[in-house]
Amino acid sequence: MIKNQDLNERSLYLLKTLVERYIQDGQPVGSRVLSKDPKLKLSPATIRNVMADLEDMGLIHSPHTSAGRVPTVSGYRLFVNSLLTVKPLESQELDQLQTSLLAENDEPADVLNKASKLLSDVTKMAGVVTLPRRELVALRHIEFLPMSNTRVLVIFVTDGQEVHNKIIHTDKLYGPAELQQAANYLNSVYAGRSLSKIRELILSDMEHDRNQVNQGMIDAMTMAQLTFAEKPKDDYVLSGETNLMGFSELSDMERLKQLFEAFSQKRGMIHLLDQCLQAEGVQIFIGEESGYRAFDHCSLVTSSYSINDEVVGVLGVIGPTRMAYEKVIPFVDVTAKLLGAALNSK
Repeated sequence: MIKNQDLNERSLYLLKTLVERYIQDGQPVGSRVLSKDPKLKLSPATIRNVMADLEDMGLIHSPHTSAGRVPTVSGYRLFVNSLLTVKPLESQELDQLQTSLLAENDEPADVLNKASKLLSDVTKMAGVVTLPRRELVALRHIEFLPMSNTRVLVIFVTDGQEVHNKIIHTDKLYGPAELQQAANYLNSVYAGRSLSKIRELILSDMEHDRNQVNQGMIDAMTMAQLTFAEKPKDDYVLSGETNLMGFSELSDMERLKQLFEAFSQKRGMIHLLDQCLQAEGVQIFIGEESGYRAFDHCSLVTSSYSINDEVVGVLGVIGPTRMAYEKVIPFVDVTAKLLGAALNSK
């Protein structure tokens, strides 16, 4: 990877100017345009020489026979890592975010949908928010209600006051008193632990000291195992994907087809977004850096959000590589923090 110390100050400034101009206009940038920049103070001939050097280094390229140049993925990466001047959110944008995401009466699902739509509406690109991973949220309370035959309705509440329902099939018939006893035991032992940790503990407890526990405890752990044995499917909320059709570099029908297929086949998207769960701060994938072919002409700017100081999801903006990174990066960062604060208050 080329670093800024590999280039002199003049070359860095020319690259920065070229990238900013291309992001702004969407047209290949030629030496004549750059020569009009008062800070460069270079002739078109000298600029052409510098551009030739940048092209040799793989930072810019000519998209066709035009004399103009556009950034490559490496050029964008150097720009984002070393040359970008991030602009803080304007007070009006911050107020809009706070008013929308911190509304008192919204359910958690409403907040997640609002966050996705805000990301899309403000950037005019696609906004995505992964739902809080149930594996990582904590159990607050569980109840079992008898149904017909050996079916039992499980109702459990997780952080954020989200209520989940599930029907399990047991090997024997349980009465209301036995179900209440099982719920009391599980609430006393496992409440406050993440669902993934509960699954791990149940398996461990059932394998060890089985002879030292009473039948009620065995019944409780058996029902908990039936409840939590299946890992929940991860999902996300996507807004504004049709905005991407308005960008010339993404308007090719084959590219659009690949992109929209990627959105509908969620597994790959979830895998890509999951890479951001363990990272701190804003993460940026530019073009083929994502390793996901459908995103070869896109950039993804993401940040994780937390509930009770534990990272449970990711949000971000999907757009062309020619995006206004200086505006998108702080917007994604602030939205992630506000989303976490909103979900913590529910």
